[in-house]
Amino acid sequence: MTVLTSARRILLLLGLPAVLFAAWWFATAGSTDVYVPPLSVILGKFGEVWTADRLASDVLPSLLRLTAGYLLAVVVGIGLGLLIGTHRVVRDVLEPVLELFRAIPPPVLVPVIMLFAGIGDTMKVIVVASGCVWPILLNTVEGVRAVDEVLGDTCRSYGITGPARLWHLVLRSASPQIVTGMRQSLSIGIILMVISEMFAASNGLGFTIVQFQRTFAIPEMWSGVLLLGLLGFALSLLFRLAETRVLAWYHGLRRAQRNT
Repeated sequence: MTVLTSARRILLLLGLPAVLFAAWWFATAGSTDVYVPPLSVILGKFGEVWTADRLASDVLPSLLRLTAGYLLAVVVGIGLGLLIGTHRVVRDVLEPVLELFRAIPPPVLVPVIMLFAGIGDTMKVIVVASGCVWPILLNTVEGVRAVDEVLGDTCRSYGITGPARLWHLVLRSASPQIVTGMRQSLSIGIILMVISEMFAASNGLGFTIVQFQRTFAIPEMWSGVLLLGLLGFALSLLFRLAETRVLAWYHGLRRAQRNT
């Protein structure tokens, strides 16, 4: 039963990507359009372009910037979300300002961030963090506000207050929504990583794709887009594995509730 379940999950996970990949292959087979080369040509260029040296010089810096910006967003989003969610006065004061900044698309802030942070890695990390922080922050606030009042009263009755209450009750109760916000932020971070590297960069995945486009190396450009998609897919899988371990108690509780 376990083997069949695992096989079914793998089929569901890879089925649609395989269909889309096959459709791309047959739709572009024999294409003479310079802007839409056959997938076979793109795959041939993929192996030529993305060598170990290229991965080290362009993809690795992109991943490091993404990781730094994402972790910064996680720390700021969860920390500020806990503060806002647990203090009504703070929430009332900050809510108008947060709604204002949340409505501003992060790519629009790139020129502004460049004025203060320069054009180096710091700018790119801040750009990633500025977009990733909102789903984490908002989900943390909602998760904290949704903490069961009965459990809160129980903690007070047993004298569980301060950091112990925050760690064992608030964070644990809000963790499913916090993880949801982190999952949403991951895809946003990948997009902003590429956008930030299109501005005054000398390396990175976004920079390389733009350089291919500007020199009309179209198959090479498409190979970079394909690599970006594969990278997003791999990061999503890694996040799902981490989520399964961190929220094992939550998923187990939901399965038990469905079976009753």
